[in-house]
Amino acid sequence: MTTRFAVCLTLLVACGGDDDGGVDAAVDTGAVLDAGTDAPRVDAGPEPLPAIPGRIPDTEATEGRASCRYARGAMPWETLGESQPLGDAIPIDHVLVLVQENRSFDHYFGAMEGVDGIAPEHTNPDASGADVAPFHTDEYCIEDVAHSWTAVWNQYADGAMSGFVQTSEPEGARAMGYLTEADLPFYYALYRTFAMSDRHFCSMLGPTWPNRYFLTSATSFGRIRNDTIDEDAREGDYVLFQQLDARRLGWRVYQSDLPTPIGLYPQYAGRRLSRIQPMDRFFDDVAAGDLPAVTFLEPQFFQGVDQTDEHPPANPQRGQAFVHRVVEALTQSPLWSRSALVITYDEHGGFWDHVPPPEACPPDALAPELRPTDAPGGFDRLGVRVPLVVVSPYAKANYVSHEVTDLTSVLRLVQTRWLLPALSARDANAWPMLDLFDFEAPPFMEPPRFEAPPVDAAQVDACRAAFPGGGI
Repeated sequence: MTTRFAVCLTLLVACGGDDDGGVDAAVDTGAVLDAGTDAPRVDAGPEPLPAIPGRIPDTEATEGRASCRYARGAMPWETLGESQPLGDAIPIDHVLVLVQENRSFDHYFGAMEGVDGIAPEHTNPDASGADVAPFHTDEYCIEDVAHSWTAVWNQYADGAMSGFVQTSEPEGARAMGYLTEADLPFYYALYRTFAMSDRHFCSMLGPTWPNRYFLTSATSFGRIRNDTIDEDAREGDYVLFQQLDARRLGWRVYQSDLPTPIGLYPQYAGRRLSRIQPMDRFFDDVAAGDLPAVTFLEPQFFQGVDQTDEHPPANPQRGQAFVHRVVEALTQSPLWSRSALVITYDEHGGFWDHVPPPEACPPDALAPELRPTDAPGGFDRLGVRVPLVVVSPYAKANYVSHEVTDLTSVLRLVQTRWLLPALSARDANAWPMLDLFDFEAPPFMEPPRFEAPPVDAAQVDACRAAFPGGGI
């Protein structure tokens, strides 16, 4: 994301934007904003779920998704087979989504046993043609690695996954560095305990904002850069928040310093500022048993090496500590028995991964908005592999999913629980991660506890010395 864009967003939030007194007034009253107006109203509660008219065989559904048969508007019962739970058969009332920044699967978990991880033959050539092998890095804060549309398509290299070093030259070898359990002990414990995936990908070969559009809209609207969209040009529902509002299903965003929905959808989210609360408020609300159906949790994006989103040059142990605090708060709350927290990353950020992204269903008819210097490519392929874990009483224990998913699978999980239509052909054909759950015999009704992770003081000092200006 760009500093200019961030400043604009910060000013927008600071200046308010709703008609009932801005953020502070909305927090004081607790009012929610109607889906069609800016006037506060008393929440009447969610509408009943629609009746499920019938189910199709599992094989037909699987084949349909694989062949991109389903289109925008497809309901979950049209795309998922008869053995899959839908609606109230999924005993989850609260889906929480926490999306960190810019780390690939191999960079964090390639050294974990039991996953498709690092092997000695996984090398990338540098500018001289010499092979660079993956290596355990002892630097937590490094210069950012390349992750623009063109850089990522060159990293993909027609499936060879061989362009990571060259796209980040000079000193491009830093893209091949990886961390281990010694560096990220809480993450390794969390991912081993609950259900994780080693076949989860970001949604497109490109940067942050287009991928975050996919998370909540199942398309980037043709965008391949960190650009806003023209909301006036959108017809019908174009974002999950609209679907939730129309069904009177609550949603909330807890932000640390930048509410990403305001950046992505300034017109729609900007009129619903009562839905956007400070991150500190989350810990009070979850302890009090007060969360809506869908909650987005956002780290710090603008504290340099000390920020908690894990975007380089940030210290990843800071992000790990933030996520631990969230997990601890949820597992000890009265809402734990009916909740699921999905933790993932918006994109790989330029860090190497060895698994070629598979083909994907194009979300719509919009082509990438390419400039003459951009690499050719489309929205018919997923992005680079990133971590994902589900923390829930119903998450399978010590489970590694090999089902292909992307960011729109998180969206489709919400749609599957509350029987909402697909926003594009991408989420219509997405697998909603149901294999990560055991709803019949939930393993973690008694939640596990995790030790607070360390933040290495020597690494903190090294980070601040390497980036005295904070790295912003």
